[in-house]
Amino acid sequence: MSFLVSKQDGTSERFDSKKLLHSLEKAGAAHDVAESIVKAIEAEFSGRDNGVVSTHEIYSRAFSNLRAHKRPVAARYSLKKAVLDFGPSGFPFESYLAQLFMHDGYEAKTDQIVKGGCTEHEVDIVLTKDTDGKKETIFVEVKFHNSPVFKSDLKVALYVKARIDDLIAGGHTGARGMLVTNTKFTDRAIEYAECNLLELLSWDYPQRHTLHERIEAAKLYPVTALTSLSRREKTALLEAKIVLCSQLISNTEALASIGVAGHKAQVILEEAGALCSS
Repeated sequence: MSFLVSKQDGTSERFDSKKLLHSLEKAGAAHDVAESIVKAIEAEFSGRDNGVVSTHEIYSRAFSNLRAHKRPVAARYSLKKAVLDFGPSGFPFESYLAQLFMHDGYEAKTDQIVKGGCTEHEVDIVLTKDTDGKKETIFVEVKFHNSPVFKSDLKVALYVKARIDDLIAGGHTGARGMLVTNTKFTDRAIEYAECNLLELLSWDYPQRHTLHERIEAAKLYPVTALTSLSRREKTALLEAKIVLCSQLISNTEALASIGVAGHKAQVILEEAGALCSS
């Protein structure tokens, strides 16, 4: 028996065991472990009376099984949720993105006031890099959402493009603009941005260079992905401007500063180390 999966955008689709298997293996689960989790989920939900299961229920069951098997694998599987957990302000996400761009060789400054042709603008992230004697500048606008249901739409792309044009008119000739979101863009936003040379970066765009893929390639995992941390502890670390697992490893006092020590601190650091080296 199969069942329907109700997605967060209100649509439904038939449960795809291969899709779940792939996502589990991509997170690092061994094939036999991933297969057993898929079979357990199929057995649990196939007999449901109304035949409909939410994506959240499937995720929760899969995550619990992975966590019991190997914490770093569960952490990788929960990466999308971990980024959503940067909220509600979105400022930790900006700091996290700055670290991601710095990994690519950029100098990154957050919350900068930059003079445009007509007025001043508060720019979320200003990226600069010297390449072959030429200075590259990218003005980054960040749109953070606490729920994967929300998308950045055409209005946002129009607004950002207008700001970038004014910044270029203010003397920043050759600068580029980029719009980044932790969820998705609407089709019209993508269409407009591609037509107007506005760079976009989201969880699933552009193909082969998505936010998800860049995080995995850089191994810059957020502290919110760690399964051994409580919600309160994650919030405390973000308030202390600790956004990366690697920052915990290099700053041995970070956990002590939020009241975590002893065996629990050791477990957290082991998970962080395993995740960063996975």
